[in-house]
Amino acid sequence: MLNSIETAAKNFCIHQLAMECNSIDINIQKRTFIAYIDISLKDNSKYRAYIAANESFIQSVATLFLEEEKSDKDTLQDMALETANLIVGSAKVIAEDSAQPYEIGTPNFYTIDVFDLAYDEIKVLSSGNNELILAIKELDVAK
Repeated sequence: MLNSIETAAKNFCIHQLAMECNSIDINIQKRTFIAYIDISLKDNSKYRAYIAANESFIQSVATLFLEEEKSDKDTLQDMALETANLIVGSAKVIAEDSAQPYEIGTPNFYTIDVFDLAYDEIKVLSSGNNELILAIKELDVAK
């Protein structure tokens, strides 16, 4: 599942933001805008996909979509939600042809803070000062 999200995120970086994002091996310890979308598999297992990005990355999205060079906090939070929706939505389409298709919920904004949430898998993408964290956590739900 994280592989499809990583592919979608790299496609978003290249095709929307015109930046090459490469995987890095470290979890950044910077202030990030954290959004999430819950994912449901056909076997009723549930996961939470976290999309967290530093302000520079989110401002790049705001500049692209809103043509704003300096956005306020509320606008950046909205752009974090939109980024999560576009990436995870695209990942859902990518996963349709795989052995693990899934359904997604609506994006939720979590907080602006260092990404120190529990996760099962994580990928970090970087391009210059722009950093994007992709993480998956299986949710503990009764089946």
